[in-house]
Amino acid sequence: MSYTLHPKAVRLEFSAQAMAHDNLSGAVFTGEWLWVAGDESCALERLQLLPRQGAETLRFGQSTSFRLADLLDLPGDPDEEADLEGMALAGGYLWVVGSHGLKRKSPKQGRSHVDNARRLAKLSLDGNRRLLARLPLAEDSKGRPTLQRTTSDGRQAARLGGNARDNQLTDALARDPHYGPYLHLPGKDNGFDIEGLAVLGDRLLLGLRGPVLRGWAGLLELRIVADGDQLCLAPLGEDAPLLRKHFLDLEGLGIRDLHLAGDDLYLLAGPTMVLDGEIRLYRWKDARKHLSSNQEAAVFWSEFETCATLPHGRGCNRAEAFCAVPMSLARRPSWLALYDAPGKNRREGEAAVFGDLLEDI
Repeated sequence: MSYTLHPKAVRLEFSAQAMAHDNLSGAVFTGEWLWVAGDESCALERLQLLPRQGAETLRFGQSTSFRLADLLDLPGDPDEEADLEGMALAGGYLWVVGSHGLKRKSPKQGRSHVDNARRLAKLSLDGNRRLLARLPLAEDSKGRPTLQRTTSDGRQAARLGGNARDNQLTDALARDPHYGPYLHLPGKDNGFDIEGLAVLGDRLLLGLRGPVLRGWAGLLELRIVADGDQLCLAPLGEDAPLLRKHFLDLEGLGIRDLHLAGDDLYLLAGPTMVLDGEIRLYRWKDARKHLSSNQEAAVFWSEFETCATLPHGRGCNRAEAFCAVPMSLARRPSWLALYDAPGKNRREGEAAVFGDLLEDI
C-alpha cells in the first residue's frame, strides 16, 4: 500500500486563548469535529470543520478548550502540564494518556557554565504527566460533541488510580526488568516515554517513544476495568500478568503515535531522543489477530510495512500526531499528520498551523 503526501493540506485555526496549537501531540475525529492535544498543556482542543478559504483541502477552526481539571480530579495541580501524548476513541469515551516521563532542564543562553551545569543535572516530574484517563463524549443542546465529567446515561470520567508520583502502571513497571530502570531517566534521554494510545477491545495499547532497547521499540498491552471514578489495572487473563510486552523492530525508531484501523495497526515512528531524523509511518497488517492470538508475556515482532516517510526540519516540524480522516471529509482513505514545533512554513499569523494529508492511492 502506498500513499501520496499532500503537504500543508489541512489548516487549523486556534483562538488566542487556546492551550495547544504549536505543540500538537495527539488527534482524533468525531465526525466533522477534530480533537487535538498538546504536550505543554492540561487541556484538549475541539475544532470545527469550516469552509476552505485558500489552497488547503480541509480547514478547521473556532477552537474550544476543555480543561482536564474541570473533568477529573487530577493527580497534580490543575494547571500543571499533563504532557498529553496519545488519544483514542472507544465506547463513547475519549481516552488520553500522558507521557509518564521525567523531564530534565536544559541549558539557557546567557547563563553561566556553572548555572547551566546545575540546570542540566536537575530532574523533575509534573504529576499530571502520570495520567491515563477516559472522558465521556456527549452532545450539547446545539448538537456539538462535548466532554463531560458525568453524562445523563451514567458514563463517568475516570483515571487510573495513583497520585502525583506513581500510579498503578508505574507500580507494575517498577519491577519490570526491561522498563523499570528507565522510569528514573527523562524521556528525552531515552527514558520511559509514552507517546501512543490505541484501544483494542477491552485492552489498551501504549506505544513507547522510549526506551528503545538495542533497536527494539516497546508496545505495552494492558487491561483496564472501571471502579466508579477510578480505573484499575486488571490481569490480562487467568494466570496472566498485568502487562504484556511487545518488542517491535522499527529500525531503531521509537513510537510517536498509534492508530487502529480495522484489523491493522498504524505506527508513527521517529527518533527517541531530541534528534532531527526520519519519521516513518508503518502498517502492522492484521495486528488485531496477531495480538489476540499470542498470550506470551513478551513477544517479538518484525513484519511491518513502511507506508510513508514524513518531512522534518532542523529543530522543527516533528510529526507527533496522526489519525484517520472520516470518509465523509475525504475523497479516498486518508490520514492527517500534525507537527510539534511547526516551522515558519507551517504557520500563519499567531494561531494558525498546517498539517499534512496522506492519501491512499
